[in-house]
Amino acid sequence: MKLTYYVLTAGVTAVVTFTLSLVILKLSTRFRLYPKIRERDVHTRPTPRLGGVAMFIGVLAAFWVASNLAQFDLIFRDTGRVLAILAAALIIVLIGVADDIWDLDWLTKLAGQAIAAGILVWQGVQLVTIPIGGVTVVPPVLGLALTVLAVVLVMNAVNFIDGLDGLVSGVVLIANTVFFAYSYFLTTSLQAEFEFFNLSSLLSAILIGACAGFLPVNWHPAKMFMGDAGALLVGLLMAASAVSVTGGIDPATLTSGSYLLPAFLPILLPLAVLIVPLLDFGLAVFRRLRAGKSPFSADRKHLHHRLLDMGHSHFHAVLIFYAWTAVVSVGFLLFLFIPAWSAATFIVVGLVLCAWLTLAPITRRKALESAAQRTEAVSEIHAGALGPLESGVYDPLDAAAIDRDTGPVPVLGEFPEPLEPVIDILTRKERP
Repeated sequence: MKLTYYVLTAGVTAVVTFTLSLVILKLSTRFRLYPKIRERDVHTRPTPRLGGVAMFIGVLAAFWVASNLAQFDLIFRDTGRVLAILAAALIIVLIGVADDIWDLDWLTKLAGQAIAAGILVWQGVQLVTIPIGGVTVVPPVLGLALTVLAVVLVMNAVNFIDGLDGLVSGVVLIANTVFFAYSYFLTTSLQAEFEFFNLSSLLSAILIGACAGFLPVNWHPAKMFMGDAGALLVGLLMAASAVSVTGGIDPATLTSGSYLLPAFLPILLPLAVLIVPLLDFGLAVFRRLRAGKSPFSADRKHLHHRLLDMGHSHFHAVLIFYAWTAVVSVGFLLFLFIPAWSAATFIVVGLVLCAWLTLAPITRRKALESAAQRTEAVSEIHAGALGPLESGVYDPLDAAAIDRDTGPVPVLGEFPEPLEPVIDILTRKERP
């Protein structure tokens, strides 16, 4: 079966990545190859950040295996594109490792990203056509600019969400599984002129393997992070995969039967699978520019930080990101398989459910606050039951929200019995 060769390639990537991750983890711990904890970091103990190196070597191993399989011969006939991808990946990994160790300035990182994207374009990994109005040929200069912009954008978008254990690995794993299913469908079901063994599908399979191999050591509590080297590498390969498939599909082959959005799906699906990173990136850039700062300056206001601040646990925050990614990407893919109304219903219901899960802590806290402030014990607490706290300044919820390590809060036994369950929930501290 043809699919076996992609599974083999992904499996090799996963095994090599996982094995080298353990080796690099041991070396990093032994020689203390990890930076100090920054103010914006969520983790509480120094953690190695060189997982991207293991992922890169896993990618190299996958390309070597694929190059020795006759089924992928057509891909490796164009050695320029393959070498360009590997060279760009090497540049990105070196920049990422340097940043993880020495914390490079944003201009240096951006310049390196632009050079890596330029290498891809130089060897033909670029937008030549876009599936709008049939097949529209993109002027060379415009195609070059759009490709460089897209590659740099995706790399930074993926890097921006790399703030929670297992977040990038899981999101990219879900997104590329969907994207691989899309390219597989193109080659088997719609008679599209799209070779089964193609560069886009190969890159998606390799990314699936790299993320699956790294996720066990990156799951919360993470033993190691992929760092900028891993996040930028993943973004680069995702962008290269999307550019390759978008420029190689004639939407006229997708317009039969009940399929919806045929002409735009090759463009919409790459955006859909990256919806969470792109949203976070856009919000961060807008937020920083409005404050008069560089769009690449660091802060602690990313979407994953906000989820933690809302009251989600680390594990729940990561699962919510997974859910948003899965609903949007799978929903757009379903337009190729089921009637349009069914696919749209799936997306709407999924988004509503995701929104409810996202906002649940706020709803729960408001309910507890209402219950606490309606109780007959409020007046008694305001009258002096809070002890050291100034009477009339705090209501029961405010008092309970004060960190016991930083503020004088009475033990639960000092609160009247009706409020103890409420106070217990609100003062419960979860592991970051």
